[in-house]
Amino acid sequence: MDRRIAAIADLEGRLGYSFRDRALLERALTHASVGSGSRKVANNEQLEFLGDRVLGLVAAEALIKRRPDWREGDLTRRHAALTAGRVCAEVARDLGLQQALRLHGSTTKQGGRENDRILGDAMEALIAAIYLESGLAAAQTVFDLAWDDLLSAALLDEDKDPKTALQEWAMARRLALPTYREISRSGPAHAPDFVVEVSVEGLAPEIAGARSMRAAEKAAARALLAREEPPE
Repeated sequence: MDRRIAAIADLEGRLGYSFRDRALLERALTHASVGSGSRKVANNEQLEFLGDRVLGLVAAEALIKRRPDWREGDLTRRHAALTAGRVCAEVARDLGLQQALRLHGSTTKQGGRENDRILGDAMEALIAAIYLESGLAAAQTVFDLAWDDLLSAALLDEDKDPKTALQEWAMARRLALPTYREISRSGPAHAPDFVVEVSVEGLAPEIAGARSMRAAEKAAARALLAREEPPE
């Protein structure tokens, strides 16, 4: 099976959503660089524009539904954390979207598949495509699944990402920056379980598992910090 076809199938599995309109899916996954020459190709720029608005709405609804007691300021801060471009890129990586992208060869060689802007825009385009094909409820369902650990962190009011906290802790002690390594991945494609190890030179590593790579990395970072700097 073609690698990209397999990557698209894996992506749909992790999203928990299968597109009926394959042309719409292909458009959402096509970067503007593909049609940069004389050949015009439908790309995801307009879908990204729409997806930014759809994402903003479903994220707002998710927060209000779960925390009706929060004031506007509380909601605004958490909403911004859920919809930022770099966060969309992180979600895209967890879903394996980078392997399903359609990019011009030169863009790929320049690191396009790991570019936060390209990945974030494609994630928003994908949300827009789901909205266009199946409506807002479907987009909300995909958001709730793909943003699950981010939403949980927002609801718990974690002020600082554990990975950021661990990095700052290591830098303050003049230690090497933390490194993360995937130990294993198991379970079905649409609901994989990840086990990740975090290491800081000179310290024993910590291992943690979760339903996404990002969540497992955060859990491992949190565990290492708790071990080295236990709460009073």
